[in-house]
Amino acid sequence: MMPSTTEALLQRAVAGERRALARMITWIEARHEEAGAALSGATVRRRGAPGRPHVVGVTGPPGAGKSTFVDRLISWGRAQGETVGVLAVDPSSPFSGGAILGDRIRMERHTADDGVFIRSLSSRGHLGGLSSATAEVVDLLDAVGFDRVVVETVGVGQSELGVMEVADTVVVVLTPESGDAVQAMKAGLLEIGDVFVVNKSDRPGADRLVRELLLSVELAAMPWASPVLSAVALQGEGVEAVAEAAAAHLRWCRGAGEMVWRRRRGDAWVRLVLDLLSDEARQHAVARLQASGLEPRLRAGELSPQDVARRLA
Repeated sequence: MMPSTTEALLQRAVAGERRALARMITWIEARHEEAGAALSGATVRRRGAPGRPHVVGVTGPPGAGKSTFVDRLISWGRAQGETVGVLAVDPSSPFSGGAILGDRIRMERHTADDGVFIRSLSSRGHLGGLSSATAEVVDLLDAVGFDRVVVETVGVGQSELGVMEVADTVVVVLTPESGDAVQAMKAGLLEIGDVFVVNKSDRPGADRLVRELLLSVELAAMPWASPVLSAVALQGEGVEAVAEAAAAHLRWCRGAGEMVWRRRRGDAWVRLVLDLLSDEARQHAVARLQASGLEPRLRAGELSPQDVARRLA
């Protein structure tokens, strides 16, 4: 039996065709039913164990230099002979739903490198700073065979939780200007960070923030003692140390921390199921609203949203 168009597209992506990979991601973002079905049958290595590929989440507040840091991580990975996939999750346009920051601009020097694939995903208003399609796209990049996948989030503060479930290792990037360790704790960053980086560490207040973070990590007494490192990503300083710390965390995930990793992955699978069901329910609700004939009366103010919701329930 001949494969479907989507299965053939997936096969071309796995074979190394970047245009097919880009098209598959577009279909996944659009919740194309056949794209999900094709991906479910693909060989995804990380479903069984961490590290193939090593998925690194990079998060932190806006202005922390995350994109510059990711750019340097790409260079480091390529120097190690790795192929690198990057997902930059951007805020959504309220009109088109598409990504509007275009963080890929800061990484444009890698665009001619066949060993690097960079794609922006729209967050589409999704809590957690991640597109609801991010987990599936990570699985796709896994199936294609990338050695390392970097997921950069929009940096939306207290909702930065989804990255912890998608990534093997979460790198939290902060700056002296982004506030003290207490603010990081309030934002929940201490709970999700596996490696902390004080970027722009040549600025005043960096040493103090490092000390406060070290104390906070010690007091938190988490199963993995997250290292706190300094860097100046714009100059490439400290990036190698961060990459090595991320590798050390991956080794921990493969050993003493395996149960922690498996719990995270389980949480991610549950979240993905709920996202898929939620998207399906919303599409069904939109279709029912349009077919009901109630939408014009709702828009005219003749019926309240609560009235319409009750009628469609």
